[in-house]
Amino acid sequence: MNTGKYRTGMEITVRTEANAPYKICLQDSFRKLGSYMEELCCEGHRVCVVTDSNVAPLYLEEVKRIAGEHSSAVAVYILPAGESNKTLDHVRELYEVLIQAGFDRHDCLLALGGGVVGDLTGFAAATFLRGIRFIQVPTTLLSQIDSSIGGKTGVDFDSYKNMVGAFHQPVLVYINIKTLHTLPEEQFASGMGELLKHGLILDADYYEWTIDHMSEIEERKFSILLIMVARSCELKQSVVEKDPKEATGDRALLNFGHTIGHAIEKLKNFELLHGECVALGTVAAAYISWQRGMIEEEEFYEIRDMNVGFGLPISFEGPSAAEIVSATKKDKKMNAGSVRFVLLDGIGHAVVVPDVTDQEMTEAINTLRYE
Repeated sequence: MNTGKYRTGMEITVRTEANAPYKICLQDSFRKLGSYMEELCCEGHRVCVVTDSNVAPLYLEEVKRIAGEHSSAVAVYILPAGESNKTLDHVRELYEVLIQAGFDRHDCLLALGGGVVGDLTGFAAATFLRGIRFIQVPTTLLSQIDSSIGGKTGVDFDSYKNMVGAFHQPVLVYINIKTLHTLPEEQFASGMGELLKHGLILDADYYEWTIDHMSEIEERKFSILLIMVARSCELKQSVVEKDPKEATGDRALLNFGHTIGHAIEKLKNFELLHGECVALGTVAAAYISWQRGMIEEEEFYEIRDMNVGFGLPISFEGPSAAEIVSATKKDKKMNAGSVRFVLLDGIGHAVVVPDVTDQEMTEAINTLRYE
């Protein structure tokens, strides 16, 4: 993998037919955020910074100050941290803040935080006054390499993951990679659950590079984090541009590991982080791929072992295989009553298949369950 092009200040432009292009900016601080807000003509308009109770003590004051220097007024909404708070009730509270502050369709929301903050803020931006602008400022590994890019927004409904949502592209994704240095270990590992997926389904060389640089990644060496985040952003960009609204099937590949992963996440009442559940789902999908002869046995075991290497689970306690299989039937990725399952057809290449049976899922889940 050619790593020479990755540098601080790098910009990746996402272009889709129906939306204006936007930049993904990779930086080592927040100091350039103001100049990007100038480019977006935020001056003279209001900005609402949305963050959570974990991120606010770390970065809110700095980002609020920058936003204040490049807008007419700044409002703030602080969400309680955690997936359980990604609900319509909190969207309603955010609407109230925007209405009381007099926001109009020319104003802007700024999501400062991880995937929960970004998803909820994006959904509010998509639906408030039929759509206003929003900026993604992701501070977790998972949100930097995945959820902040592509315009998927949404909230959970009665514990069903992202069941209510909309496609609404951000006008900017501003990534300060040094925020990863304050990320708790379990959150960093959660991000690796999504990141390893990118290599497995799209780029075998990147997957091998990730394995080869395991120790430097775990040490959070900045130059390695920069390469890693930038490459994952490029891969996400390439998929989003081909299939911005998951209409052609290209973007569905990003759901590798999510069918079983989402079911475990729901049934465990979000006790496990999203990336941890994706990692479990990835091992299950790799197992089915191996049993179908699509990958080799040693490839399956390498995929499983990489979870251990990056602090991700390979087993779980709790729901039965029957309960998990049943929960997959309520996933938003269902199509005409069938689960659209993503399997590996070799490392670096994935395919969507319509015929994974309940028995195959059951056998795969039972390899994960801790008895």
